[in-house]
Amino acid sequence: MALIKSISGIRGTIGGKPGESLSPVDIVKFAASYGTWIQLRHKKSGLKVIVGRDARKSGGMVNILVITTLRSLGISVVDLGMATTPTVELAVTGTHADGGIIITASHNPAEWNALKLLNENGEFLSALDGMEVLEIAAKEDFNFISNDFTGSIELDETWAKKHIDLILALNLVDISAIKGAGLTVAIDCVNSVGGIILPQLLKSLGVKKVLELNTIPDGNFAHNPEPIPENLKSISEFVVKGKADLGFVVDPDVDRLAIVCEDGTMFGEEYTLVSVSDYVLKNTPGNTVSNLSSTKALSDITLGYGCKHFSASVGEVNVVEEMKKSDAIIGGEGNGGVIYPELHYGRDALVGMALFLSHLAKSKMKCSALRKLYPHYVIAKKKLALDSAADFKKITDAVKDHFKGQLTDERDGLWIGYTNGWVQIRKSNTEPIMRIYAEGRTEQEADELANTVIGIAKRS
Repeated sequence: MALIKSISGIRGTIGGKPGESLSPVDIVKFAASYGTWIQLRHKKSGLKVIVGRDARKSGGMVNILVITTLRSLGISVVDLGMATTPTVELAVTGTHADGGIIITASHNPAEWNALKLLNENGEFLSALDGMEVLEIAAKEDFNFISNDFTGSIELDETWAKKHIDLILALNLVDISAIKGAGLTVAIDCVNSVGGIILPQLLKSLGVKKVLELNTIPDGNFAHNPEPIPENLKSISEFVVKGKADLGFVVDPDVDRLAIVCEDGTMFGEEYTLVSVSDYVLKNTPGNTVSNLSSTKALSDITLGYGCKHFSASVGEVNVVEEMKKSDAIIGGEGNGGVIYPELHYGRDALVGMALFLSHLAKSKMKCSALRKLYPHYVIAKKKLALDSAADFKKITDAVKDHFKGQLTDERDGLWIGYTNGWVQIRKSNTEPIMRIYAEGRTEQEADELANTVIGIAKRS
């Protein structure tokens, strides 16, 4: 069993003892601490919070506990029912709510669930705000009200359509081009909320035929829900068998997007953001942002348009902060997370699909051919167990010394850049391990760079 408390919310496995897993006691405690934080932040009556959930089997139970807790604090709730993470984010601003809670463990397996916390801008809490929520929870400093002042509840299942309509209205979403291309698109929604909204979106965009795989939102995840190559063999075969032009895969809460080419090969989740950014930059030049663990290809593409690329620490909230600071027109993370501020400041697989389909249709190329247009990089992802006596600073100092003269960045562990890529080491906040990510032009180059760092760490 596991329970992870962090500035971005609380997540864990369902069942077990309070404090050791995501038990009903913990759900109520953290929903109450968030509700109390909302009260302290806004200092007004008539507070309203949006709640939505993915299709996990535990979602209904968690939903009831969260809503009842908020109402017991006098906060009114608008329940979206089953909804994607970006849909909830849009509903917060669209209804002028004071915050939002998304009940989803994102790409984690089915036995996990989580409370993801949003501010009044429909964005994840800052580190400082998240710490305040954790402190309230630790002190159990909340005050429930009498039944005369219980918050109201309203069910609103209209936001999927509103989300789609907002995407269709974007200037760079070219419905006529998509319709004219006569595309057949396969989708894998891992039996979560993507199964509700993806078919609607694709049909609204003018896709000729949608081939559905795992679209029943019953929470029976057909495979490991993280949309990475080793989990996508079924959709790869499905695309080829159905003679689809491409395939889209989303995680359970639909904020990450992976693409499968017409020949069954992976477009590469790192290249979801790269390709969409290419299309956006081609039409509206501007700055881009990605986190330090994302491919250098985005920087290459951005510089090719005479624009500037900026990096951020890992984490959506950090990317969004940098995007606002640098006035970026697009950004995101190399895990398939596209953030398009023209719509909202949140990772959104749905807007990623609409922009990618517009790009593909207007290019008049096959998906695999489009992928070959971009600089080729390979990222090696490794980890090293650390014993309790390990000195992470000593390790980073030794690595810096080895790569003396190279560009370094210490905002998020240690990142070192070089001509054909980069290497980054980060100490995990939840496990006694160090993560080593390295990028190179070839798999061998990336592996050798990562292994060099691992060797240095073992000797330190």
